[in-house]
Amino acid sequence: MIIDLPDTSVSEIARKLVSVREEGGAVALGRVLTLVIKSKHTLDEAVVDAANDASREHPMRVIVLVTDSPGPARLDAEIRVGGDAGASEVVVLRAHGPAASNEETLITGLLLPDAPVVVWWPKEPPSRPGKDPLGRIAQRRITDTSTAPYAPDRFTQLGLVYTPGDTDLAWTRLTRWREQLAAVLDQPPYEPVTAVEVRGASTSPSTALLAAWLGLALDVPVDWRYETPETWDHGIRSVVLRRASGDIVLERTSESHAKLTQPGQPDHILLLPRRSLRECIAEELRRLDPDLLYGRILTDAWERLGPPSEDESR
Repeated sequence: MIIDLPDTSVSEIARKLVSVREEGGAVALGRVLTLVIKSKHTLDEAVVDAANDASREHPMRVIVLVTDSPGPARLDAEIRVGGDAGASEVVVLRAHGPAASNEETLITGLLLPDAPVVVWWPKEPPSRPGKDPLGRIAQRRITDTSTAPYAPDRFTQLGLVYTPGDTDLAWTRLTRWREQLAAVLDQPPYEPVTAVEVRGASTSPSTALLAAWLGLALDVPVDWRYETPETWDHGIRSVVLRRASGDIVLERTSESHAKLTQPGQPDHILLLPRRSLRECIAEELRRLDPDLLYGRILTDAWERLGPPSEDESR
């Protein structure tokens, strides 16, 4: 069910939410957090759908704030409950003109009482998430460098402004790669890794974060490189761990599988599907405390990693 509230106010929206709840259209009990999604210009329904799917694991109130619309001051809203909102209740705010000048005021009157707040910028995040008006009221702040305009020093800048509670979906997409690599190193012969190679697409910030994590975790040199678009155009391609007895190679072979090669063992085909937006958001909402490892990657490991190597084919 979708309830339209044109030319409205925050207080009117709050009253309508109470009315809908009392009429049995939505239940606030059991909501564990408020997820605020900040968007500019347009509403991305794929983002809302991902939040709705994640709400089946984390019942919540979702507030979508769309700003930067020209025209006179005006606030339009819609409330989505039931089949249009998964296990959440969704409030979509479209702030026009001067009505968008105070984002915090638009949001605070609709937050669930005594519940944590998570803010997610699917695109065009602020330069300082922790100092942003919405970021200041949030326990967790989620950005996604894979969708932001490309900047060669993007992780350097994130490290300079890092605030505990910041995270990025480029980091979340690495979870399965990190699990697989850690599992391999937990098996005999338990030899130290002497060097690492990481390869991936130039459009994949996760490639850089994986290289930084391996350098931090193993304390070894990491040779990381972006492939040409003609060779590899999406995501991480491969990781090589060098040891005295031979190389361990984990290389993606398809959208859903990777091949693991180890000395003295037959090749293994592993299930390694690319992570959906819904999976990444659901994972980030499982923990509301700061991700200290991600903070170390930005503030320590990234500086130690150094720039990518040049591709020999160029």
